[in-house]
Amino acid sequence: EDSICKDIAHNFYPISIIDKESIYNKCTKIKIDAILSIASDVAVPTISYVANKMGLVANSDESALISTNKLLMRSGFKRVGLPTPFYFSVSESTYFDDKLKLSFPLIVKPTDRSGSRGVSLSNSLEELMKNIEKAVFQSFKKEAIIEEYIEGKEYSIESISQNGEHTVLAITEKITSGSPYFVELEHHQPAALTKELKNQIEATVKKGLDALEIRNGASHSEIKINEKGIYLIEIGGRMGGDFIGSHLVQLSTGYD
Repeated sequence: EDSICKDIAHNFYPISIIDKESIYNKCTKIKIDAILSIASDVAVPTISYVANKMGLVANSDESALISTNKLLMRSGFKRVGLPTPFYFSVSESTYFDDKLKLSFPLIVKPTDRSGSRGVSLSNSLEELMKNIEKAVFQSFKKEAIIEEYIEGKEYSIESISQNGEHTVLAITEKITSGSPYFVELEHHQPAALTKELKNQIEATVKKGLDALEIRNGASHSEIKINEKGIYLIEIGGRMGGDFIGSHLVQLSTGYD
């Protein structure tokens, strides 16, 4: 109820964005034409639920689930042969023995959060256990994913899709704070890339979008590139946050 944005919204309702049924009931009364999220992954399942019940354009409920759970997302990428880091999932009850040969450094993330929340780098088993606890605490489902840490340059890709046809709008080079929390500090758009590399990135992202069944709307993909190739890290079925989708794309391309 104390939202800082309520005074600039045309209509404001203090409803949790994960309360699908309440939002659906409100949307049917308002008779909305469309529903979307600018930068929140958490809202994506609600969007699909409401839109599909109202007969509006949206991705499937299954797509919303896959694109907001990092473990399901990794499995989807792996299934279609996209280069993806080594990974496995953990929970509060997980413990490690000598049979599991861990190679550090490792990245720990909540399976169902975004915006780098709960993400950290571990260089030892002691750090790993502490970071798992932090990530599980941040997770809605109390699950975390542990991934091989990929060195390389980091980029994000903004796309828009219609009926399964994907158009890349912009590629952004990212500068982060690095270990341990990888907070984004700078965005350079358009990224300085050769035409060949740009085409390779676009092909990888489009294959990833198909794997997650993202057929309509905006998407925000994150990749890393090193001497071994392009690694698809994550895809969100929504616009990029940190002013990328709302401001930077228009400033660098001329298109809103």
